[in-house]
Amino acid sequence: MSEENPTNRPAPAPTPAPAQPAVKIELSKDLPVTYANMAVVTHTASEIVIDLAQLMPNVPVAKVGARVVMTPMNAKLLMRVLIENLGKFEAMNGEIRMPPGYSGLADQLFRPHHPPKNDPGTGNN
Repeated sequence: MSEENPTNRPAPAPTPAPAQPAVKIELSKDLPVTYANMAVVTHTASEIVIDLAQLMPNVPVAKVGARVVMTPMNAKLLMRVLIENLGKFEAMNGEIRMPPGYSGLADQLFRPHHPPKNDPGTGNN
């Protein structure tokens, strides 16, 4: 006989965790839709803040259309579901390719501005 199981009976199977009920998602008919092509992410010790904005060509100011505040854990869960869904999207539609020379949003948004040559207002000839 084994010392761990003196009756030599099989150990009982672990009890499975109770299933979580499905969450019903309700969308209001008048819920505004916000288009965003830019996100600014900041954080504190207890929150992740995501400002979703629209950046228009030749306009130096981005207009924030929505602010989302989440716990770090919920932000990480959002990141995981975004990675999963982008993987599914790319499996169906092909790889999302970044522009040549793209190394990050900060490089793209905060690169030095160079006025066009031969612009009489800038003295660049």
